[in-house]
Amino acid sequence: MGLFSFIKEAGEKLFGGKEVQEAAASNAPNVADLNAKAADAIKVYIEKQNLGLSGLAVTFDGASGKVTLGGQAPSQEAAEKAGLAAGNVSSVSDVDNNLDFPAGTASQYHDVVRGDTLSAIAKKYYGDANKYMVIFEANKPMLSDPDKIYP
Repeated sequence: MGLFSFIKEAGEKLFGGKEVQEAAASNAPNVADLNAKAADAIKVYIEKQNLGLSGLAVTFDGASGKVTLGGQAPSQEAAEKAGLAAGNVSSVSDVDNNLDFPAGTASQYHDVVRGDTLSAIAKKYYGDANKYMVIFEANKPMLSDPDKIYP
C-alpha cells in the first residue's frame, strides 16, 4: 500500500516514545529492546481492532518514528484500517503498510486538519453533511465518537 505520514506527537500513548527516541539518538545499547517493545505495543493495539489480520508483523524504528507492517489482511479496508491504527500511535510519524490483501476497490483519503468535522468532510466528498455517519462507520474502530476526530 505504501508509505503514509502522520503527526508524530498525536495519537495513543502506548509506550515511552521519548525514551525510545532518546535511546536511538544516543545509540544506547538497549535501543533494539525498546524498539521491539514499542513494536509489540503497536501490534497489540492493532490486533485489538479485530480486523481479521493474520501473520501480522510489526517493526518500529524509534529514530525515525517509522512503523512497518507485514502479513495478510482479509480486505483492502482492513489493511487500511491497520495502517491508520498504527499511525494513530504517538511517536509514529510514518507507516509503511506492506499488508497483502485480495484485490478490491480503491479508497479515498482525507488529511484531517484542525477545525475539520465529519459533517464538513461528508459535505466535501458526498455533497451532504448528513452523511457524516458513513465516514464514521468506515473509520471504526479508530474513531470511537463522531465528534472526536484529530489532525
